[in-house]
Amino acid sequence: MNKPATCDIFCTVVDNYGDIGVCWRLARQLAQEYGVAVRLWVDDLASLQRLCPAVEPALAEQNLDGIEVRHWTLSFPEIEPAQLVIEAFACELPERYVEAMANQARKPVWLNLEYLSAEDWVEGCHKLPSPHPRLPLMKYFFFPGFASQTGGLLLEHDLLARRDAFQGDAQAVAVYWQSLGLDAPQADELRVSLFSYENPALPDLLQAWEQGVQPVTCLLPEGWALPQVAEYFGKTQGRAGDTWQRGNLRVCVLPFVAQERYDELLWACDVNLVRGEDSFVRAQWAGRPFVWHIYPQHDGVHMQKLRAFMDLYCAGMVSEAAQALRKLWEGWNGEPGGVTAWNDFQVREPMLREHSRAWARQLAGNNLALNLLDFFREIGKMRDFGIQAGRET
Repeated sequence: MNKPATCDIFCTVVDNYGDIGVCWRLARQLAQEYGVAVRLWVDDLASLQRLCPAVEPALAEQNLDGIEVRHWTLSFPEIEPAQLVIEAFACELPERYVEAMANQARKPVWLNLEYLSAEDWVEGCHKLPSPHPRLPLMKYFFFPGFASQTGGLLLEHDLLARRDAFQGDAQAVAVYWQSLGLDAPQADELRVSLFSYENPALPDLLQAWEQGVQPVTCLLPEGWALPQVAEYFGKTQGRAGDTWQRGNLRVCVLPFVAQERYDELLWACDVNLVRGEDSFVRAQWAGRPFVWHIYPQHDGVHMQKLRAFMDLYCAGMVSEAAQALRKLWEGWNGEPGGVTAWNDFQVREPMLREHSRAWARQLAGNNLALNLLDFFREIGKMRDFGIQAGRET
């Protein structure tokens, strides 16, 4: 088969919105661009609603953007498995569903879609098979990544063209700012978006903006960082619509941004501070300088992952810009020195912007959704060959 007619994506929401954000984006791309009938099974519909406001959390079944969204509960129904089964981030599939897969004459292609990493070992583990311990089923590990030997990144077919059209149209950008209740930026004004986990380095960054020589407008969607920012301004709480000003810093609190509108915020801003996985990838497609707050882990492994990405991202970058980026990113993620490199980073913003656009062009040839479909075809051909040779599949 050239492509699967049906696909089941299973997602458990661990925390935040990264897991469901990636799954929802993948589901939409498979359905809308490639005509696959997708069922998305998610255990927390309220989290999906933050990304897609049309979701009704009380419904067990609903159709949104051409995707069948199902509430994944302990009482799992008896259904026919899809031809392509995606187990997102090692969530454990319902036993009834796994048994049903094993009973199919032609077994589904079963993938464990792993977390994104720039570490070297990913290339060696991408597409590795893992046989089920007791059933005639094979699961394959599928790793997103930045190198050509990995599964690539999620990228809609027209995203970069839409980005370029938006960023090249001053009127469209002005209309976007008006939609947020803001005038167009002044000539010397820097606009940044801030989407972060709670971060001890945040007050120092706000102070650097407040005391800097350049006016900074910070667009802050409601989320984990809001209480910290409110406290910095002496507020007990904050909400969408609030505007706070001190020195050269102005903060505008936005409603939590739906997934489909988040790209425009990244495209319009000069610098984007992002977190986790989904917003991290979207910041790279935006072609703007960005700062990544990686998900912190108690054993410090996250710093290895951060540095692995910086090694890839900074390759070929002018040394002064690379040094400023590394120092700021490490400080933002808890290393000594905090965000003292902000000024060096800001001065090199034009150079970093040029590098960001070149990086996006470099990554664009390795598309995760296309690679998933190619692997489905590859497994199908292998199975057909096994049948012809008289082997079990």
